[in-house]
Amino acid sequence: MTANEADTFTATDIDPEVRTADLPEKQTPEEDTELLVDNLRIALDGRWRSTREAVREQLNRSELLPDPSLPLDQARARILEIMRELAGHGFPRAGFLEKHGGTGDIGASISAIELLGYADLSLMVKAGVQWGLFGGAVENLGTDLHHQKYVPGLINLDVLGCFAMTETGHGSNVQAIQTTATYDTATGEFVVNSDTQLARKDYIGGAAEHAKVAAVFAQLVTGGPDEEPTGRGVHCFVVPLRDDDGNDLPGITTSDCGYKGGLAGVDNGRIVFDRVRIPRENLLNRYADVAEDGTYSSPIENENRRFFTMLGTLIRGRVSVAATAGAAGRKALTIATRYGLVRRQFEQPDSDDEIVIMDYLAHQRKLLPLIAKSYALAFAQNEIIEELHELQSAEDLDEDRQRQLEGAAAGLKAMTTWHASHTINVCREATGGAGYLDENQLSIMRGDIDVFTTFEGDNTVLTQLVAKELLSAYAQDVRGLNTVGWARFIAGMARDVFLEKSAARQVVQTLMDTSGEDPEESELTNRGTQIRLFRNREDHLLRTCANRLRRATDDDADPFEVFNGAQDHLLKVGTAHIERVVLESFIEAIDKCDSKAGTELLGKVCDLYVYSALEADLEWFLMHRHISVERAKAIRRGVNDLCAALRPHARTLVDGFAVPEELLKTAMVEDQLS
Repeated sequence: MTANEADTFTATDIDPEVRTADLPEKQTPEEDTELLVDNLRIALDGRWRSTREAVREQLNRSELLPDPSLPLDQARARILEIMRELAGHGFPRAGFLEKHGGTGDIGASISAIELLGYADLSLMVKAGVQWGLFGGAVENLGTDLHHQKYVPGLINLDVLGCFAMTETGHGSNVQAIQTTATYDTATGEFVVNSDTQLARKDYIGGAAEHAKVAAVFAQLVTGGPDEEPTGRGVHCFVVPLRDDDGNDLPGITTSDCGYKGGLAGVDNGRIVFDRVRIPRENLLNRYADVAEDGTYSSPIENENRRFFTMLGTLIRGRVSVAATAGAAGRKALTIATRYGLVRRQFEQPDSDDEIVIMDYLAHQRKLLPLIAKSYALAFAQNEIIEELHELQSAEDLDEDRQRQLEGAAAGLKAMTTWHASHTINVCREATGGAGYLDENQLSIMRGDIDVFTTFEGDNTVLTQLVAKELLSAYAQDVRGLNTVGWARFIAGMARDVFLEKSAARQVVQTLMDTSGEDPEESELTNRGTQIRLFRNREDHLLRTCANRLRRATDDDADPFEVFNGAQDHLLKVGTAHIERVVLESFIEAIDKCDSKAGTELLGKVCDLYVYSALEADLEWFLMHRHISVERAKAIRRGVNDLCAALRPHARTLVDGFAVPEELLKTAMVEDQLS
């Protein structure tokens, strides 16, 4: 398409198959546009709309943006100072129970920390470590003694803490960490030790400078009066690190990770323990305890189940990381889109006027599918937050729902952080040399977001976790098996492996009932057809992956080699599942929207999410004959047509993200307008 054609292309040129709802050829009047933006914002804000509105108002200050000119010590001090300001306004209280000094509104807590991604990602990470990870460990794994001793202080920052789980030798495989906590019956103390160099706690936010206390994950070793000391698996302990003057306590050696690829305001450090003694009461003992004589007890007998129950209570951190990454991606898209609407490049034929770069199809293809996916992920994130709120607000733990939530949170964290990292990089490229300048924010955001794909769970491992959960059909006895054991379990399953569906959505089922069984015979714009295509891919991948893993039962098979050879297949299963769940969340959100104009526009955005996802995986759909060559061509044309249809609404769509204006200020947009 030529530049001139791109400039004059309108919604009337769309392939008839793509046109499900008529959208205006030109931008609506200003008052109608403002109303439409409000409708989009309300849809995206979801249940905790009032919280988001209040936090946006608090964050609408340009001084909250990162200052890349600051040296490390000043950048870190600045973030801590902002956190103290947030604490003074009661920002962290929603994340803690009323009896501990909070308000107990978990959904509000995550919604609030999500929006820190619009300001400075260092602020979000530092706050997340203090109030989410450290605070979450104390509140969720501790008992009344720990709550009274630590929670009020960690809320108001009198107690600065860190979350010491990751080790030099073990990151994702937490069950194999090497730090030990051995109970000494003679003194009634635990002896915490880094047994090897690989047991050093690494990349720990807060450990380099500010944290005085750590929630330390270690292998508990103890035995009763008539027992030899025995390993009891991973447990969490409160371990003091520094005195009031900031000096390491005896047996503690901390060091600084120094400059990183981003997140200058976070003081990541390392911790080595040399036979550090702590009182017996410093074991966070909600799920396991050690008596004075060394006797070990737990209400959960199975070690694997106990481990995953403990980690499951800390899922809030993973959900918060995904939410904040989504916010960062939306901010980058807002900046890049606004720039694309004012930056001009090359004249039209027979004209001296240069063309706005957003009028080029290539530029639309860069940004608009990412905007569509950002909407989809935001709606899915809202559902995860609601489910987490309901589960952690309940008096009794629903283990089945908890486990399903863990899988969903893992998958969404992987998809959202990968999307955010890719999106910010594309936005940097879409803004040319200007986007490379720190004053325009995108280069800073690109460095800051990079680590989100590997902390709070490496994305590759999390995607495999999603697939494993699907393949094991939520069987309780598969949880915690090693690679060989898990492969053998899957190999011995019943011949017909079926896809475990989440609770049926009425709106989704109704849409599927209105579409034909054969997606090839139905219009691709039919929402039921779209769902069926995504579900059929997931079912196919799940069944064929299970068949590959059954080879582990062959007499001459090496179970690890079988598993290792199917890792690419496992990742594909996980990705397909996540994309399908996100689509169904988007559909549910559209159904709940009470604005006709908002519903129509969101419907078109959802189509672009579907078409662009199908286009990205055309090779698979064609290879496995789930679509024809002609339909594949229609999908590619459809992406172009949908981009043209949504081009007049580009500003409306990013304004719907409602990023505070003071946090969007860039010199490059102002330069183009001057």
